[in-house]
Amino acid sequence: MKRISSLSKSCALVVLLGLTLTACQTRLSQPTVSLARQTTYGDTKAVETVTNEFGSTDLQMIAEKMVGSLLEDPVLANRPTMTLTGVRNKTSEYIDTKSIMNTIQTALVKSRKVKFTRSADEMQTGVDELQRQNQSGLYKAQGKAKVGNMSAAKYSLEGEIVSIVKQSANTKDVFYKMTLKLYDIEDGSIEWQDEKEIRKTSKR
Repeated sequence: MKRISSLSKSCALVVLLGLTLTACQTRLSQPTVSLARQTTYGDTKAVETVTNEFGSTDLQMIAEKMVGSLLEDPVLANRPTMTLTGVRNKTSEYIDTKSIMNTIQTALVKSRKVKFTRSADEMQTGVDELQRQNQSGLYKAQGKAKVGNMSAAKYSLEGEIVSIVKQSANTKDVFYKMTLKLYDIEDGSIEWQDEKEIRKTSKR
């Protein structure tokens, strides 16, 4: 009788263990559902105040000031050709200076008051395409881009951005200054120059 009782307990234990393993497998096989944050679209022109680091509003303010100033200058009277040179980042944080210059270039091109040639870091792509058309033997003579006909830039647009950061226990003050210059490539003179200053203060 005791043997039958022990056997019954063993069988019950095996069944219980089997049910537990099955439940674990079922639980593990079920997909994990995570609650994602709600995503919304915002106004790209709205003032961004998430942090006091360099942001989209600062980029837009700089580009608007520089483009407006340059378009009003007589240096663009005869729709000159210019190229972009890098902006030196002398701040204490990472700033995509290429994006600043691209925004400025886009506005100037759309104004139809200036023509841009390839910048130094874009030149190799143009050289490769010229070589492909003229040296690969794949193209008809008519319509091929000829080597030696690129337009040289008369002016070079370049500059720098600096920052001064002051911080106390409860306050952080960040001052940015963007300086942009237009150089005459042939004689090295500065034909136009302007600055944009931005101050941002945050408190705990």
